[in-house]
Amino acid sequence: MDHSNHGFSRRRLLEGTVATILLSISPFRLASSSSIVAIRIWPASSYTRVTLESNIALKYRQFALSGPDRIVVDLENMQLNSVLQGISQQISSRDPYLKLVRVGQFDQKMVRLVFEVKTHVEPQMFTIAPVAGFKHRLVVDFYPASGVYTDHDPLLALLEDYNKGKLDNTLPVKAKKPAGKAGRDRPIIIMIDPGHGGEDPGAIGKYKTREKDIVLQVARRLKILINREPKMKVYMTRNEDVFIPLKVRVAKARKMQADLFVSIHADAFTNRKARGSSVFALSTKGATNNNARYLAQTQNEADLVGGVSKSGDKYLDHTMFDLVQTATINDSLKFGTEVLKRMGNVNKLHKNIVDQAGFAVLKAPDIPSILVETAFISNIKEEQKLKTAKFQQQMAESIFRGIKAYFDNGGKLALR
Repeated sequence: MDHSNHGFSRRRLLEGTVATILLSISPFRLASSSSIVAIRIWPASSYTRVTLESNIALKYRQFALSGPDRIVVDLENMQLNSVLQGISQQISSRDPYLKLVRVGQFDQKMVRLVFEVKTHVEPQMFTIAPVAGFKHRLVVDFYPASGVYTDHDPLLALLEDYNKGKLDNTLPVKAKKPAGKAGRDRPIIIMIDPGHGGEDPGAIGKYKTREKDIVLQVARRLKILINREPKMKVYMTRNEDVFIPLKVRVAKARKMQADLFVSIHADAFTNRKARGSSVFALSTKGATNNNARYLAQTQNEADLVGGVSKSGDKYLDHTMFDLVQTATINDSLKFGTEVLKRMGNVNKLHKNIVDQAGFAVLKAPDIPSILVETAFISNIKEEQKLKTAKFQQQMAESIFRGIKAYFDNGGKLALR
């Protein structure tokens, strides 16, 4: 875990009183103008993310200490400032992984952060180049140590595989489904995917409404509706404010043997006059129009905005399994059409047909998948509607009715 290129040992790092050094905060006047401009901490049940944003590319090293367990992060060529000094105030008592953090000017060229953790963790660290309004970022993800994963929620295991570069959604071509007919011998399994989350806010309205918050509320309302149905079972890719890579969202749907996948969004467009609800399915042959192409591009950039590890994500470029994918897309279009009809009773439709584009989150080769744009958060009037419990509930109900209609009208897994 020690990323240091220096020759001194861990024992030498412990020489002296580290606490005294950290607490004797004496700012040094460095010639460099480098500084941390923002710190954000995102605690979640699956992992806690700490993001340090800087006006320059960050250089760092990390190592672990025990008794108590601590993760040390040294920032090179950095000067202590008020932003760094305020990091301890961001630690929540409800954080599953972080207990406290201390920060100090270790020497004239280095700031040291010491994270004391509540449990054994396996930190993942990586840097992200400027994107979407963010400056240079250093991300520190605190994952629980291996061996604590549960069968009923595989997210932690999938995230571990993803960070180790082992996650491959292309195999097998057909995920093994539970025995029996869906809706008759077993429940229909539906995966709800609230878009964005954590470091990735999604689109932001004129009055600072964040897409990630709105779609999570709609998804939770939809989950309640589905849970009332004895012939249906529901899971969510996220049920809290956490960043989940696109590839992991798809992998969780396949792991849970989902029969349907619904990704919920409230996107923005360059023209604030754009309004209305939309439904999208995957296209392997290019977008059906410029609007679909633009939305797919912004959604596929979610990994860049939210931040992915250096293991990368080659999923966007993987070879599609044409025969399986084509059949799945046809079912997705039928499914999307049923949802779109019901959404038209709640809000003006942006288009009366299901559009298609290369959305990465819809690329499960064997699960009918749609992406629902509840409304344009960039439109002032629709932003106000999206914030209301009434509209959120109406959207959830229209999606739910579309799900039921898809099966009732002879969908791929028609209810009998």
